[in-house]
Amino acid sequence: MAMLDTARAAARGHAATGFFARLIGLVHSWNDRRATRQALSRLSDRELEDIGLSRGDIDAIVRRF
Repeated sequence: MAMLDTARAAARGHAATGFFARLIGLVHSWNDRRATRQALSRLSDRELEDIGLSRGDIDAIVRRF
């Protein structure tokens, strides 16, 4: 079974603010959703069923991130 860890370490010191911080956050969020969608799509129908999902659930799950 594959695991996907999308946790990020907290930044230390001076935190980026403003437009670029939001932009970076959006890029991270987009990439996390992309990686999650890709990982779930690689699972077989049986594996998805084992975790209580179907192929049709993948987009709805990814939108929650």
